[in-house]
Amino acid sequence: MNMINLMKMNFSHPYHLVDYSPWPLTGAIGTMTLVTGMVKWFHNFNMNLLIIGYMIVILTMKQWWRDICREGTLQGKHTILLTKGLQWGKILFIVSEIFFFISFFWAFFHSSLSPNIEIGAIWPPLRINPFNPFQIPLLYTIILISSGITITWAHHSFMQNNYSQTSKSLLLTIILRIYFTILQAYEYLQAPFTIADSIYGSTFIMPTGFHGLHEKIGTMFLIICFIRLFNNHFSSNHHFGFEAAAWYWHFVDVLWLFLYISIYWWGN
Repeated sequence: MNMINLMKMNFSHPYHLVDYSPWPLTGAIGTMTLVTGMVKWFHNFNMNLLIIGYMIVILTMKQWWRDICREGTLQGKHTILLTKGLQWGKILFIVSEIFFFISFFWAFFHSSLSPNIEIGAIWPPLRINPFNPFQIPLLYTIILISSGITITWAHHSFMQNNYSQTSKSLLLTIILRIYFTILQAYEYLQAPFTIADSIYGSTFIMPTGFHGLHEKIGTMFLIICFIRLFNNHFSSNHHFGFEAAAWYWHFVDVLWLFLYISIYWWGN
């Protein structure tokens, strides 16, 4: 009788009570090791601790994502109500990211609309040669808009159970994003200024650099979705893992449009 009551208690609600997991602890240890190794690299030019931190974080991500994929597929713990909660969680996460980038835009407009005498009371500051917004930055924009189209194509293919079109459009999206990352690395290598070149360097490198970091994270999300697609983890009515990655993707696309208009074009 006690066992029957216990079973009723376990299945009396549609929520998922997370099992004990070592991955938050290993993730925290890996992050601490990574940051400490980065400081050591900056000061002593020694990357050993940095590499160890990267390895711990990557292995933790692999194991943690494996457990979540099992919960949502084989174990069936991601119910409809739970998925609604995950959707709201993703929306709130994107809102927090928006406020994170608002701080960078605030610093940029504060510095550009009222430039100090120390930088010549003009914007861009004296001796700063900014990028031409109609060269590589315009190519960035075309690539990102194209990848937004292909990720929407993939989403609609999911809804129609057309997995052939989904795999092709998803692969094309990943290729476009990798191309974007390569172009951004090339731009940074060719930049005539650095983050240390007055407030212009700071307000340029910080938002564009963090945008590039979000691009890499989004690309990683889509690569995982591409692998899960071939493992039959998604269906037309159960694919929130991909949907969350697509939302994140569109957020990064819209963010770039604001960066391009304000920093590359208007700020020139």
